[in-house]
Formats: sequence, structure tokens, C-alpha cells
Amino acid sequence: MAKRENKKLNIAILFGGRSTEHEVSLQSAKNVYEAIDKEKYNPILIGIDKTGRWLLQDSAKYLLNAEDPKLIKLNSSTDNLAIIPQEKGALINLADTDATAPKIDVIFPVLHGTYGEDGTIQGLLKLLNIPFVGASVLGSAVSMDKDVTKRLLRNAGIPIAKFVVLHDPLKASFEEAKRIVGLPMFIKPVNAGSSVGVSKVKTEKEFNAAVAEAFKYDRKILIEEYIKGSEIECSVLGNEDPVVSLPGKVIVNAEFYSYEAKYIDENGAVLEIPAKLDKKTTQKIQEMAIKAYKVLECEGMARVDFFLKENNKPVINEINTIPGFTKISMYPKLWEVSGISYSDLIDRLIQLALERHKQAQELSTTSPF
Repeated sequence: MAKRENKKLNIAILFGGRSTEHEVSLQSAKNVYEAIDKEKYNPILIGIDKTGRWLLQDSAKYLLNAEDPKLIKLNSSTDNLAIIPQEKGALINLADTDATAPKIDVIFPVLHGTYGEDGTIQGLLKLLNIPFVGASVLGSAVSMDKDVTKRLLRNAGIPIAKFVVLHDPLKASFEEAKRIVGLPMFIKPVNAGSSVGVSKVKTEKEFNAAVAEAFKYDRKILIEEYIKGSEIECSVLGNEDPVVSLPGKVIVNAEFYSYEAKYIDENGAVLEIPAKLDKKTTQKIQEMAIKAYKVLECEGMARVDFFLKENNKPVINEINTIPGFTKISMYPKLWEVSGISYSDLIDRLIQLALERHKQAQELSTTSPF
């Protein structure tokens, strides 16, 4: 790195992907690209289409219908790209192997959901020995799986909602679920985000439809207790010594905080940033956010989502290791009111990636025997 001290670092923004959150990722990538400090970094746009092809993108035309979240698309009429495994970040243009491509210094994955937030891309990048932003393999995998997340949090003494896990739709029992978690209940895919496949259920008819819907997106689903209270979110930043933002509150103008309310309907929810909470409650939420972050082996960044019950007791809902970076996303907005601008936040995330990578390179790979 010393030889390139006075040169811009090449930061590959990796976005799109094969998950149901593909379009959200496009919106996030657009905002990251626009906010990154181009005096310090040279951003390289790599879009992954829904078939899994990696495409080197031109910043002038990488998105179609960029201003419309309902119609936004990745420009797929660009050249296929590959990373050379043994060359630490070297790219090759598959359409023109003689073309010169920049070497990547850090990858910034903005891949929400499966194949991006679940440890799969993180494992690939570790094998390639390229620094990358965000949680590593373990933290990504356990935070993505809501079943494993809840079991680890419960074992650490962190409050969570009651839940049941279902692997077979034929074994779904409304009466059994009602006995364990009560009514109403939420049904959701275990490995999905952005409220995709999530339903709020009050009747057996709704239960059967919700189970079928959730199984469209995963082979394991979660049946979860409804917690009456406010939706509170906290942003966490750091590796071994993370810091936490002020909490924010989501005031939902719908049955629940759905995909449409989060990313499409600007009137679907109101964000109260920061949340109007007393000092004691704010501190309790911040402490729980840091504890959960460490329990789940998170690094770089995460958004920790809570339900704040009517008795002012917080319950953790879930953790997102690649939170949304759209213009209406809570993660960057919470840091802005906590004193870190969007551009500075991106800078800190890149520096955290470099710091972790440097530490990993100092580990011995030689057997003492």
C-alpha cells in the first residue's frame, strides 16, 4: 500500500445481485457512488445481474430509470467481468481480454439479502484476498439467518420475541403456532430482508396463505410473536471497538413496515431522527445494540432493529449487516444526526476494511510443526 500513498484507492462498488432485494441494492449503490469522496477514491461500478453475471459499468449509464424505484434496472448491455483469483484484485474484461482494467484496492458490497449479505460473497472475497467493507463470513451468515440470530441472542440473555421455525409447509399448524406465539403473529422467510415475503396474520386463512408466501423465498420460515410497541433502529460502526448512533424511530402508516413502505412509497412511513426517547431508554437501546453486534461477530457496520414495548423495554427484532443506503435509509441518516456525514461514513467503512485486512495479513499461515 505504501507505493500508492499519493494515489487514489480503487473502490469497487459491488451491487445488484440475485436476491429479491436487487432493486433496493441499485438504489443504495447509486447513493454510495454519488457520496463517495472522489478526490480520495476512484469508484469502480460492478453490477451483478439477476442471473449472476458481473458487469463492468459506466458511471454515466449504469442504471435505467434511476429515479423511479418501481422501474429501476441495471444496465445489462455492458461487458462481462471477472476477478483473477491469484492477482489480488485484478479485473479481466471477458469481452476483451487485452483491455486494461484497474486493480481493486477495496470492494464495497452493497448487496442486500441472499448471495450478498449471507456470507457467500464475503467468502469469495476472502479467498481472493481483497479487503472488503462490512461483516466477514461468520457475522454475515449468522446475522442473515433469523433463526440462528435469535438463538444466539437468546443464549446471550438479550430479549427477543417468541418464535417457531418451520422447515416443511405440510407441518404448518395454525393452532400450534397460536399456542406458542399468540395472535396476531408474523410469518417471514428466515433468510430474506426488506420485509420480502413477510405477512401479519390474524386468522387461519391468512396463516395458510402467509406460510405459502414465505416458502416461496426460503426453505425455512419463521413464525414470530407480534410485539406491540414502537419500531426503533440503531446504527453501529466499527470492528473490535464499535460505536453506536443515536436511535431513530419508524412511524409506519401501514399494517407493518413493508417493502413498499421502506423503499417505494415515500408516505409509507415517517422516520423520527433521532427518536424522542428519554436518556435512560436511549442508553439501554445503544448498549443492547453494541452487545448484539459483538455477540453476532459483526464488523464494519450493521443496523440493529428493535421493538420498544409500551413498558419501555426494548426487544431486538433483527440485525442487518448491509443496511440500506438509499436516500431515505435509516443507517446513514442516523449517523448524520450523530455527527458523521454520508461521505465521511463511507470513508470510515473503507478504512475499517483496510484495517481488518491488514490484521489478517499479519497472521501466520505456517505450521509450527
